[in-house]
Amino acid sequence: MKNIVILISGRGSNMEAVVRAAQSEGWPAKVAAVISNRPDAAGLAFAQARGIPTVVVPSKQFASRAEFDAALQQEIDCFAPDLVVLAGFMRILTGSFVEHYAGRMLNIHPSLLPAFPGLATHRQAIEAGVPEHGATVHFVTAELDHGPVVAQARVDVLPDDTEVTLAARVLVEEHKLYPYAVRLVIEDRLSIEHGVVRVLDTRLADTISH
Repeated sequence: MKNIVILISGRGSNMEAVVRAAQSEGWPAKVAAVISNRPDAAGLAFAQARGIPTVVVPSKQFASRAEFDAALQQEIDCFAPDLVVLAGFMRILTGSFVEHYAGRMLNIHPSLLPAFPGLATHRQAIEAGVPEHGATVHFVTAELDHGPVVAQARVDVLPDDTEVTLAARVLVEEHKLYPYAVRLVIEDRLSIEHGVVRVLDTRLADTISH
């Protein structure tokens, strides 16, 4: 049984999707802990209601990113994680932290990377006039919103879309995409060759619409 540790900063809807899928689909893994940098993160209550241990490492109490990351790493490692999942964790992580979890830390970003890294991705997509937008799950590297891509989900950008409407449709796809990608990693169905992710077993392909 592998251990997943999920990091959140707010509502944690993607965390909820992963927790529900892990429990309902009988993954060979459990969510060992949900950790937040904010004590008021709404997702903590969901985790606690599911019997998942929760930890708060308040980022505001640390003078530097390095000090915070060191404290966070210590808490994460208490749960012996096989995989660390960033689910709306609103922190830029230091290089040493990322290196510590190299090859075992995932993030989900609301765009079709490499397009539109950073913030305000839905506005960027609308302003750029692209026909498609979506979400990307990738392994975390030191370069922000980069790293080998595990999976993507796509939505059409409609003529009357606003940031709100586009974000809502992308989020629906995120809630399917992230559990799919996490399960691929947990079940050792991926390899990374020259920075490119290869799916070794496609039996899960029919569980999600790309």
